[in-house]
Amino acid sequence: MQVEHEALDVVTYGEAMTMFVAAEAGDLASVGHFTKRVAGADLNVAIGLSRLGFKVGWMSRVGRDSFGRYVLDVLAAEGIDARCVSIDDRYSTGFQLKGKCDDGSDPAVEYFRKGSAASHLSVDDYVADYVLGARHLHLTGVAPAISASSRELAFHMAREMRAAGKSISFDPNLRPTLWPSREAMAESLNALAALADWVLPGVSEGLVLTGYAAPEDIAAFYLDRGAKGVVVKLGAEGAYFRTADGDSGVVAGVPVTNVVDTVGAGDGFAVGVVSALLEGRSVRDAIARGNRIGALAIQVIGDSEGLPTREALDALESQNQNGKNDKNDKNDKTAQAAIIV
Repeated sequence: MQVEHEALDVVTYGEAMTMFVAAEAGDLASVGHFTKRVAGADLNVAIGLSRLGFKVGWMSRVGRDSFGRYVLDVLAAEGIDARCVSIDDRYSTGFQLKGKCDDGSDPAVEYFRKGSAASHLSVDDYVADYVLGARHLHLTGVAPAISASSRELAFHMAREMRAAGKSISFDPNLRPTLWPSREAMAESLNALAALADWVLPGVSEGLVLTGYAAPEDIAAFYLDRGAKGVVVKLGAEGAYFRTADGDSGVVAGVPVTNVVDTVGAGDGFAVGVVSALLEGRSVRDAIARGNRIGALAIQVIGDSEGLPTREALDALESQNQNGKNDKNDKNDKTAQAAIIV
């Protein structure tokens, strides 16, 4: 009997690694205790969107080992469709060590991923009915960096989804050490960005990829290559955006007084932007949500632990809206008093 599956809202692919997070600050060589979690930019976005109620599919390969079983258990717990995650008998699941910083700076990360099961992803892993059954594809620059065959898969998925009239978002998420050169990285990722509807670079990433330092110029670079919209992340200042129809502006960031772990902030931002755009929200509302979720992500240890559920996000957005209404009400009363005087 054929089992019917619910159509996917979003599909993405990449490498998941088991991650060991240091329990105390200091050189990784001297740390004696770690907490086990999962890591992977694409997987972080998949987890975040699934928690918000989207039906998410994730394609990958894991080894037939304890790390691979752990990744599969996390996917099941997060409600992510793992039908296209293959178990590889030849290669192992990658892992990483992540340090702990008490001053809010970027933690040290050491990767053990060379020759991993996921690095052998290729066009052979592509399942047309699975991918084209989704309405949106999210890509990052990490999976195309892990191998030439994985890069070929990224381009194939993007071209197929574009030909089918589906939407695509792309977060460069640069990993320079995985590329033979910065020039090769820029050439490949800019070509992949040219297939996307929405491009989400950080301002420093934009400088590396385009040669431009100004957010306006970075946005223009990708709009000229076919993007419908570009959102340039500005860190604590928020994000600049510009669309193909001429709308542009800056959406202020969300102040954070206690930064715990900066890794995963960009993935949280992508979760916010992509989820809101799929809901038909305005670009400004989408970026505001991205800023909000990105701020949540950096207040906890772990790459995806700070990503909210739908209930938590709704409560946060309702609180924010009530705050705006109170502010507007105060402004109205001030204006009325001025008129009376």
